[in-house]
Amino acid sequence: MNDAAFRIPVTPRPIDLRSDTVTRPTPAMRRAMAEAEVGDDVYGEDPTVNRLEARAAAIIGKEAAVFVPSGTMGNTIAIKLLTKHGEEVICDSRAHLFDWELAMSAWFSGCQFRAANTEDGILTWDAIEKLLRPGSAFATRTGAIELENTFNMSGGRVYPQAVLDEVCDRAHERGVNVHLDGARIFNAAEATGQSVARIAQKADTVMFCLSKALGAPVGSILAGPQALIDEARMLRKRLGGAMRQVGVLAAAGLVALEESPKGLAADHANARLLAEKLATIEGVRVSPVETNIVIFHLPAGVSPRETSDALRARGILVNPVNNAFLRALTHYDVSRDQCLAAAAALDEVLQGVRV
Repeated sequence: MNDAAFRIPVTPRPIDLRSDTVTRPTPAMRRAMAEAEVGDDVYGEDPTVNRLEARAAAIIGKEAAVFVPSGTMGNTIAIKLLTKHGEEVICDSRAHLFDWELAMSAWFSGCQFRAANTEDGILTWDAIEKLLRPGSAFATRTGAIELENTFNMSGGRVYPQAVLDEVCDRAHERGVNVHLDGARIFNAAEATGQSVARIAQKADTVMFCLSKALGAPVGSILAGPQALIDEARMLRKRLGGAMRQVGVLAAAGLVALEESPKGLAADHANARLLAEKLATIEGVRVSPVETNIVIFHLPAGVSPRETSDALRARGILVNPVNNAFLRALTHYDVSRDQCLAAAAALDEVLQGVRV
């Protein structure tokens, strides 16, 4: 019998630029997961989760932190903590919280958004002040302001610290809370040289993801004052996010917190390289790159969806965001050479369109 007939063909892994959520756990994360000391986290008895939360709170500069399954849950809980039912939340019109989280602030917190249009995702106090409502017999009160750093849909744009500080200071003067969606705040820290604690210093609550640029397989952190985080644990339970022997996941998060920030400079360099190569392709327009997100527009009349499908056939995974542009993210599972290969593949696809 010919054994070759029964062999499964080995195909190379695609170059996956869809998101930094696609990273695989590092060997160090896998070892930590296998060896993790665990307990029942609902009873507060998982020592690895407790270490992760304490370490995360210290790094982000807040009194306390809670481990949640996803960034969406962390943001949802934060808005509930900072608002009352029926209030408004001011955010950017392209904010992740507004566009990509299934209207959870409306569904869970009973809040509506008042969204501001910006060119780059950076909400200044001047723009926010025009939208603030103190509450009256006819208009509800502004309960919270939500900022996103880095800003996803403007290509990983980093908030200038002076802008972020001013928004928090002026908001607090008006009695309005501020939540910082810091899903990729470690990228912001790498790009600016600031600590994540300094970036988040004046926000009331901050969420950051362990499972994006930091590469852990699961989880995010919500941090803030102790009293709010105590309440957040109850809200996490209501949302189905209370887990049991979850130290096996928290262990990977601890490794991600300590080790992964060291690699973000390489991710940013790869994103700049990819952007530079894409910009040389006829008809392609690339947004400015500050961190690990590359947003690029195709020549007029070329479909992002069809282009994504054509790239997939060549082993390149890139998501079309809408009918206008595509988004590519670099991460530690994508090399410099793979970024060059992805740009070459797009050039090849577009040459076929031009013929």
